[in-house]
Amino acid sequence: GVAISKACTLGIARTFQNIRLFTDLRVLDNIMVGLHARTRTSMFGTWLPTPGAIREEREAEVAAVHYLDFVGLLRFANDIADNLSYGDQRRLEIARALAADPTLLLLDEPAAGMNPQETADLMQLIEKIRDAGVTVCLIEHDVKLVMQISDYVYVLDHGELIAHGTPAVVREDPKVIEAYLGCEEDE
Repeated sequence: GVAISKACTLGIARTFQNIRLFTDLRVLDNIMVGLHARTRTSMFGTWLPTPGAIREEREAEVAAVHYLDFVGLLRFANDIADNLSYGDQRRLEIARALAADPTLLLLDEPAAGMNPQETADLMQLIEKIRDAGVTVCLIEHDVKLVMQISDYVYVLDHGELIAHGTPAVVREDPKVIEAYLGCEEDE
């Protein structure tokens, strides 16, 4: 795999299937951690803050507030991350990934464990991210979510590519219907 620092320099950020937050830190501080990958302050500068380091810290806090507002979590900025609902923890993880200022955001099973309302809110957030100019690569088993939100879909079955194309094309593919969509007709 590619080192996280290298991925950041390539403009790639990601989330994980299992939420990985600093649960004992404030919501704002979780975003600040993501922003430190973009700062120039050395370890020494954090121990003995220079005017430049202080300015960078203030700028990082302003940026963190922006990302929290973008994902709808600004009102929780000073709360401990562990106190957020599951859906809000997922949004916080996405905000922290966005703090790396990616051109490509990889979301690994972002809807896993979400209730229908949280999933609907997630879809709106993904659309908002896409509309802000970030390419979103979604790895997801929720077929309805994928078909509703995606511009282009690749379908894997047991690790093998069985179809790709627009959602309308993929939805009609017999291999996809057999592997994933057959049960949807009963709903």
